[in-house]
Amino acid sequence: MTEGFASRLQPVLDPFALAEALSGVHLIDGQLVASSQRFDVVNPATLQVIAQAADGDAATVDAAVTAAVLAQGPWAKLSARERGKKISLCGQLLQDHVEELARLVALETGKAIRTESRVEASVLSDIFAFYGGLGSELKGETIPWKPEVLTLTIREPVGVVAAIIPWNAPLLLMALKIAPALVAGNTVVVKSAEEAPLCVLRVAQILQQALPPGVFNLISGDGPNCGGPLCNHPQINKITFTGSVPTGRIIAHAAAEKLIPVTLELGGKSPMIVLADADLDKAIDGAVAGMRFTRQGQSCTAASRMLVHRSLVPEFLAKLKGRVDRMIMGDPLDERTDIGTIISAQQLATVQRYVALGLQTPGATLHECSALPTQAPFNRGRFLRPAIFTGLDDSSPVVAEEIFGPVTAILAFDDYEEAIARANTSQYGLAATIWTRDLKLALDAVHRLQAGFVQVNQNVVVQSGLSYGGIKQSGLGKEASLEAMLDHFTTKKTVLLNFA
Repeated sequence: MTEGFASRLQPVLDPFALAEALSGVHLIDGQLVASSQRFDVVNPATLQVIAQAADGDAATVDAAVTAAVLAQGPWAKLSARERGKKISLCGQLLQDHVEELARLVALETGKAIRTESRVEASVLSDIFAFYGGLGSELKGETIPWKPEVLTLTIREPVGVVAAIIPWNAPLLLMALKIAPALVAGNTVVVKSAEEAPLCVLRVAQILQQALPPGVFNLISGDGPNCGGPLCNHPQINKITFTGSVPTGRIIAHAAAEKLIPVTLELGGKSPMIVLADADLDKAIDGAVAGMRFTRQGQSCTAASRMLVHRSLVPEFLAKLKGRVDRMIMGDPLDERTDIGTIISAQQLATVQRYVALGLQTPGATLHECSALPTQAPFNRGRFLRPAIFTGLDDSSPVVAEEIFGPVTAILAFDDYEEAIARANTSQYGLAATIWTRDLKLALDAVHRLQAGFVQVNQNVVVQSGLSYGGIKQSGLGKEASLEAMLDHFTTKKTVLLNFA
């Protein structure tokens, strides 16, 4: 183990040097702990190995959980306001490291720094500030049961929380899990994604300046050898996970075996409905942002089903393709870059397989956009031209299944009722948008669309204070709100006081 951290860590603006400095360690009980087992972390834009992450196992998990168990009692004894102040301080510390974290995210995930990575790093501190101010809301209620008995409820932490996070927005999605958990009096053990272990490790290191040892632990490793033992550990009291539906089912089964609560934010196949009266230019802006083209479509809320009124399809396609064609694909650390990379070789192969399936469909047309980088070393990176399909129907795998890549389909419809019915055919129910000037239809749609996060004439990402989560196969529970902290990271105890 290393010695304790300096009182104030200074930002490191060289992401390559920072990646190397973070190699081979977990963060357990406030210390960086070296691991003899490691795996390569690869820059997807160049295929260069930039670091070696610590490869955790059951022993690593046990050490991290033990530290969290020992820290949880003293942490829970702090007043909620005091915990909130510490989480607010975490937000202030992270604000000093926005540029550093943005560069590190761009390096290890391939997300363009200007359009994606800096945005994510900037939102991080806001999430901590938001939850830091909610300590006073950890309150119960009085119940008028009997006049002679004082009856009330109190909220208590669940204990030790296991948080398993994905690679597509690691900073944002980790913050949405750990900030409310910590304010509520829990301690956490985070398992990072294998593809993006460095930026979240740096966050954990930064936050040790404000948190007691053991309150926030971070380990890295694969699912079977590290994630599995974490979910199955007998001293884990709650699991929160963002990722794929198949993995979500495995985690839900592990939680069910232990009868502990679980929050799951899983996949999506989000519909974007463009009615005939829509402001087309605004809808195009929404399509570009909603499909997350700048992130290569690697988003569970990506607008990968664009149901467009038949009269608008030709103009909608021309304008959308023109916009994406003008976007620059290249070095994620270059300020001129709009579109970064696919995260891994496996994910790239998956997306290419779906594009091939679409091309094999009779009547389908592929409209490829933008241009691949041609200069070394980026010409060998994991870049892929965004794909817009026309001529597919709802039964196509490209339309029905989550791809998690820069592939969308424009689907023509003739009337409003048809659009709503087709939007709701998906097994997923995470997000949806509708574009119209008709207030009556907009209000009708928000009630009838089967999704947990519905927007009209806009397509913004997750925001602090707005309850976020899906229905159907898109998961269980909510994030990003007061509700998320109270319902998912506390238990309610009923107390009856009778002095008669």
